[in-house]
Amino acid sequence: MSGLLATGALLSATLFTTWALYITLVEHPARLDSGAGPGRAQLQASYRRAAPWQVSFALAALVCGAGAAIATGRWTWLAGAVVIGSVVPFTLVAIMPTNRRLLAPAPLVEDEARRLMERWGRLHAVRTALGAIGLLLFLLTLGPR
Repeated sequence: MSGLLATGALLSATLFTTWALYITLVEHPARLDSGAGPGRAQLQASYRRAAPWQVSFALAALVCGAGAAIATGRWTWLAGAVVIGSVVPFTLVAIMPTNRRLLAPAPLVEDEARRLMERWGRLHAVRTALGAIGLLLFLLTLGPR
């Protein structure tokens, strides 16, 4: 059972982190390059598709990592799980106000839209870093005790 939980934790953490890294390094900079209006429109379409996947991967990593910690007694599984799981409250508390403004149908002045998108990019980079730290903790757990 611990092997299944460890595999689930590693797989979901890898998927979360890889997806977040792609958004941080490729997709969001491309949005910004296309201008505030078109970039915001792309973010709205992308966000609605990506958000359910991202939260699912983060929660799966949290649950499987915590389960692996219980099954194996290795605290690094739990540490990685908590770090990746922290992206959910971080998103709700820190990013959601920006999301609400960017996802709202109301038009935004171009400067405001650009400023909000730049803020969103910085906040999403924090999510990416949390995923990478959690994944690294999971990978370190695979080594000798």
